[in-house]
Parts: sequence; structure tokens; C-alpha cells
Amino acid sequence: MPSVVTRFAPSPTGLLHLGSAYSALVAWDRAREAGGRFLVRIEDTDIRRCRREYETAILQDLKWLGLDWDGEVRRQSDHFSDYGHELDRLGRRDLVYPCFCSRAEITREITASASAPHGSSQGRAMGPDGPLYPGTCRHLTPAERKRRIAAGREFCMRVDSARAAAAAGPYDFVDEGRGRIAGQPLLMGDFVIARKDTPTSYHLAVTVDDHLQGVTLVTRGEDILPSTHVHVLLQRLLGYATPLYAHHGLIMDAGGRRLAKRDQATGIRSLRESGKTPADVFKLIRAGLEPGGPKA
Repeated sequence: MPSVVTRFAPSPTGLLHLGSAYSALVAWDRAREAGGRFLVRIEDTDIRRCRREYETAILQDLKWLGLDWDGEVRRQSDHFSDYGHELDRLGRRDLVYPCFCSRAEITREITASASAPHGSSQGRAMGPDGPLYPGTCRHLTPAERKRRIAAGREFCMRVDSARAAAAAGPYDFVDEGRGRIAGQPLLMGDFVIARKDTPTSYHLAVTVDDHLQGVTLVTRGEDILPSTHVHVLLQRLLGYATPLYAHHGLIMDAGGRRLAKRDQATGIRSLRESGKTPADVFKLIRAGLEPGGPKA
């Protein structure tokens, strides 16, 4: 079995752009230079936003760039049973719980907690993406949870971060550029592990897939580094090996903002249609890593 297995895992909610093409290139380079395997995975668990036409376009653009992959493309929406099985394992250990709160209710509770003179510190706790979920439904009794489920209330599933941290114990992971990093299991609070409309979330699906596909090196943008703390937490809880990580820099536009799918001028399909070659695209990627951003 090859010593290095990398993967590129786009979400088909838009077309491939320079930033995501750079992520694919990094993973492809690392696998090819080591004689390893480069996998492509379609992360389409967001069934409301993902589209099959975007998936087709992404794969076509990867082929046009010359970034060939090994084996079949894994589509997450075809493997919900894998994630449901692991979610059940966590549930049997009482590490997850149903959350019936709407976004509006969560916002109101966070606001009320922050304005109260003696509000709970957890209600005001901040994570990498803003205020953390205050744990409202964590305190419901088993009987109340069953009553709400029987009444047809919609719910997602959240990780009880305190219980999970205790069960996992201290842990760390290695990032190639940053060295050994101590895990912070509470960094994202009681994060969602299964959404209301699917039996999984990004955090659970990516952790399960990396394990099942034998990924040994995870290359991805440095903006995902906070999520790595909870992915390694889940690896500990599920008995998975922890891969090596390499969080790379991001391609910025001329204004210093991270490129996104909305930036049509730097979309691979637009660049192709304008007459650019794959070599031109790779030059733009290199330029995007420099101050001032790419100039398509």
C-alpha cells in the first residue's frame, strides 16, 4: 500500500476556482512526488445547496488541469449509512444529544446570556466562527427528548464537548508547517455532528471518509485548521488513526480577500473559456500566493 494517500474533497455548491484548484494541486503534487495515491471525494452532504452539474464541471476542470486521480470518486451522499453507523456508536456512549433549537432561538439565548449581569460564561463563549452554542438542549431530560421527538420536532445532533473531551483524553496532532499542536476539544463547543436533513455533518463525514479511504496526509487551507481540532477529537473517540496534516496558505485577490466561488473571474471554467491554458492557470495560482493576488 502506498505510504502517502492524499485527497481533494470539493463541495459541489459552485464551480472550481483558483483557490480550490490550488488545494487540489497541493494534494496531487504530494501524492505524485511520493509515488502515492491522490483521491477525489465529492462532499455533497448539503443536499439543499449541492448540485450534480457542479460536480460534473469540477471533475471536468480537474481533468483539463491534468490532475488525474486514482480509483473511483467517492460521493458522500451515497454513504449516509457509514456516517449513521458511527453516529450510533457515539450515541451509545452518550456523547451526542438531540438539539431542537432553531438558529433564531440560539441567537436570542446567546444575546440574552451576554446581556445578563450574571449570565453563564458558556453562553458568551466564543469560537472560531463566533459565539458557541450555549448548550440549551444538553440539559433536557431523556423523557423530554423522547417527547419532543415523538411530537415530530425537528432536531440536529450535537456532540457533548465536555463528555467527549473527557472520553478522548489529552491529544495532539502534527501539522507539517507548525509542528505538534495540542488538541483543543472545546474549541468549537457542542458542534453539530448530524444536521436536521442528513445523518451527518461536515465534521463527521470528513473524519469517517479519511479513515475509510486510508488517507495519510490531509492537505487543505489554513482556514480549516480550527476544524482539525474536532476532527482529531472524533478520531480519538472512534478509534481511528490520525493522519499527518499540512494546512497551506490561501490564495487572495487584489484586495487581500480569500478567493471564493462567487469570484467568477478566477473560476477555472471562465479562465478556460477566455483562452487560458493549464500552464496559465498554474501561473495565476502562484501569483495568488504573492501580495496583490492573481490578475486574470
